[in-house]
Amino acid sequence: MATPTMRLGLRAFRQPQLLRQPIRSTQRRTVQTAAGTIEAPVVQESALTKFYNSPIGPKTVHFWAPIMKWGVVLAGASDFLRPASQLSITQNMALMATGAIWTRWCFVIKPRNLFLASVNFLLFSVGAAQTARVLSYQRSLKGETMGEEIKDELKREAGLVEEVVKNPQSVIDAVKGK
Repeated sequence: MATPTMRLGLRAFRQPQLLRQPIRSTQRRTVQTAAGTIEAPVVQESALTKFYNSPIGPKTVHFWAPIMKWGVVLAGASDFLRPASQLSITQNMALMATGAIWTRWCFVIKPRNLFLASVNFLLFSVGAAQTARVLSYQRSLKGETMGEEIKDELKREAGLVEEVVKNPQSVIDAVKGK
């Protein structure tokens, strides 16, 4: 007759916790107590196993989100090679706002993810630098100060938002290509 440890069969697949146990090497160590000497198991994990099983390891979204977000940071940084006249101020302001909001959020969520916070901070930095480049370029064309340029840009954006709110069908038609 088979022992319970030999009879894994398909039951192993019905119990996913058996498959997700970390690989550990156990040793015994002796501990002195008032009642006498006892042997206690010592769990030793390698650094790679600790990282793999951590709450921000590669088995979680907390690891893969920053990896994927580096693509956005690198795309924004590649725009440093383009002239400021070809950059979109709204796109770079969106990068700046996204980076600032999500950097703050990375310190609020549990587990706190400093890797994701660093990526978002760099996203904010790239967006801020590109926005400053565009505003500086536009200011040099008009001969205005930076404050006047920002006010003009915000008025233009507010006008676009008002137009969308008043006539949302025009946006749908524009997307459909009518």
